[in-house]
Amino acid sequence: MKAKAIAAILILAACFSCAAQNAAPADHQAQSSSAPQKKSWFVRLIPPRTTFPQDMTEPEKKLMEDHYTYWKARYEEGVCVFGGPVMDPKGVYGVLAIRATTEEEARAIASADPSVKGGLMHIEVAEMSIAFPPGVGQHT
Repeated sequence: MKAKAIAAILILAACFSCAAQNAAPADHQAQSSSAPQKKSWFVRLIPPRTTFPQDMTEPEKKLMEDHYTYWKARYEEGVCVFGGPVMDPKGVYGVLAIRATTEEEARAIASADPSVKGGLMHIEVAEMSIAFPPGVGQHT
């Protein structure tokens, strides 16, 4: 009986994940049916050292200000779903969820970040299924 319950939960979770992945944000619903489907991508921004937040140089601070401005604009365009720093005690790093048609497009968007272009941050990119999109189901 437990195995059936676990299987049912896994099936429901997979269905919910697929539905959330395929649900387009309101500003993307106007895309024509012939337009390629946007996917979600997880971007990890890796700083040059674990002590980076505590010992940024002035040029690095400038790149990080430009980095913030860049991603804020992508968020306002609907390309960036969410993002921010992860305060891991082993070393802070950044995470973003973005929307793009292909991995190449996702990498191009992430690589255009001034902190990446300037050689400060490095990126990792992987396809992601957003099961719980921001703003959906939130109670006020």
